[in-house]
Amino acid sequence: MRLTSWKRAVRAVLPLLLAGPLLAAVPAHAAPAHRAAARTAALPIPVTSVSDRATTPPGGSFTVTVTLTNPHDTPIRFVFQTVQQSYDTFTDVSYQGLKYAATACNGSPVTSPCGNPQSGAWGALYALPLAPGASTSFTLTYAVAPDSACGDGLNVDFYSYVYYEYQDGAAFNDGLVGVRGTDVRCP
Repeated sequence: MRLTSWKRAVRAVLPLLLAGPLLAAVPAHAAPAHRAAARTAALPIPVTSVSDRATTPPGGSFTVTVTLTNPHDTPIRFVFQTVQQSYDTFTDVSYQGLKYAATACNGSPVTSPCGNPQSGAWGALYALPLAPGASTSFTLTYAVAPDSACGDGLNVDFYSYVYYEYQDGAAFNDGLVGVRGTDVRCP
């Protein structure tokens, strides 16, 4: 009787063992469309940024303009982008007393859809689709608190994760770019 139970177990498990290699051999064209997009990692991320102030004293404000330029021969139809404080800025806030806050995105108060309060980051609001060779921008405005620490080495800088699709979603590119903010200097 024991031998029969063992044979039944083998018969039940054998199809599962054989199905693994067969499922792994599914052709690439049968994969879901979101996995079929070709990554273009060899291309740089076409995002630039500029701050309107190199230095900002406590109580002042500065605006960062982030620009996306389409380097492809087809429109960019989808963009996901966040802008978050850099690690150096995080440590300045945590240990040095640097204080700043976002006040506007594209000229609207921070309650606009540009914000992403769940991650403490801001998301981009680009005008899409973006034609080949065209550019689009958005702005982020920040205020340095009047009682913020200031001095050499204290700065508000950011980094941005960018993911975008072109060729009607058949190709994409993504990566990180630095976003320069401002140095917080004492008056």
